[in-house]
Amino acid sequence: MKKVGMLSLGCAKNLVDSEVMLGELGREGYNFTADANEADVVIVNTCGFIDSAKEESIDAILEMAELKKQGKIEKLIVSGCLSQRYHSEMAGEMPEVDLFLGINHVGGIRDFIQTLPKRDEREAKGTWQPDFLYDASFERVLTTAPHTAYVKISEGCDHVCSFCIIPGLRGKHRSRTIDDITREVKGLADKGVKEINLVAQDSTYYGRDLDIKDGLASLLESLAQVSGIAWIRVHYMYPYQVSDRLLAVMREHPQIASYLDMPLQHADRTVLSAMKRGSGRAQLEKFCNRIRVGLPGANLRSSFIVGFPNEDERAFAQLCEFVSEQCFDYIGIFTYSLEEGTSAFPLEDPVPQEVKQERKQHLLEIQREISRKKLAANVGRTFDVLVEGVHPETELLLRGRHQGQALEVDGEVFITEGTYRPGDIIPVKIEESFDYDMAGRVIGGIDV
Repeated sequence: MKKVGMLSLGCAKNLVDSEVMLGELGREGYNFTADANEADVVIVNTCGFIDSAKEESIDAILEMAELKKQGKIEKLIVSGCLSQRYHSEMAGEMPEVDLFLGINHVGGIRDFIQTLPKRDEREAKGTWQPDFLYDASFERVLTTAPHTAYVKISEGCDHVCSFCIIPGLRGKHRSRTIDDITREVKGLADKGVKEINLVAQDSTYYGRDLDIKDGLASLLESLAQVSGIAWIRVHYMYPYQVSDRLLAVMREHPQIASYLDMPLQHADRTVLSAMKRGSGRAQLEKFCNRIRVGLPGANLRSSFIVGFPNEDERAFAQLCEFVSEQCFDYIGIFTYSLEEGTSAFPLEDPVPQEVKQERKQHLLEIQREISRKKLAANVGRTFDVLVEGVHPETELLLRGRHQGQALEVDGEVFITEGTYRPGDIIPVKIEESFDYDMAGRVIGGIDV
């Protein structure tokens, strides 16, 4: 059997697509390798969201193309958002690529690879209008640690944010059913998964196309009944759709993380209006306060865009004041990327790149100080920590996360003594804090 290598780029939603493709190939008996030099076929599952992601994807394709030229791999396939967006242009410029696949071709990867040796066309046939949605019948090969998994609850997006190309790449919003998602989560629990991370372009939009009122709350109620799952975390909530019922469900079920990941994008009314996000700083403040009252102690994460075309110094100052006052637990900062096909494209890109970078660094410094103070207040507290494994820089420390820290994007907890397995959940008393991480020992541990 041929060996397949998979290079998955971009977001967790794209990673799920990669795992579905690997699962479909596993059904057919293909073997997998993490070393491209050992692969007969390499699939590069690309991201095409912003310029930096597109550049990373192109670099990865060219790197694999060079291995093909050297005879180290036989066939090269490009899939994902960049291929969905630019497959015709890329087919003309990258003759080394044997086949370009789009969003709709994820579930049919077995047929495409089986017919690869006798293919003449380099762009997959069939519709390129995205409407694919995987379900629990698809096998997945998890590429995360065995104790954690991402589960995509819906695909596509119906919002019209002026900076975003996702609706054009991924299509209209479409939800999986509650029964189907629950069946997949039960299957993951049976395989030893303890942490489920729900992802979608907008998780709070879940179920609308299925006529389910407050769909995310209903889904969480169902998932909370799955035996063996210790933590459930929701990513990418649209701020104005977090309902009182959703907060109540999160409050009532301890395995549902009190964690809200809500990309607010900005705080200035003029910028938000141009982004087609609506609202303004006053409304966002009321919204954040409502969450803190409805879900006391919740960890709040957000992301913001700096350098949008009409973001002047006054608007940026509004954003800085908002971040300073709200004291989010975690934030991500992106510099605006001008994307053709978006409604903001005609505005062009008047903010110089160096100004964008300066604003990004300034906002990150504000958040660094917020994070340092918030984590210092945790010294002496005890958290249940999910062990990830040995720290990559020293075998003297273990690393893990508490329920309010998401995989890869938030801080960590360093465990200073003891031997525990990845996937263990242990009580750790915090003894030291840093800018973004904390360190402590297990309660009842040996003094060192």
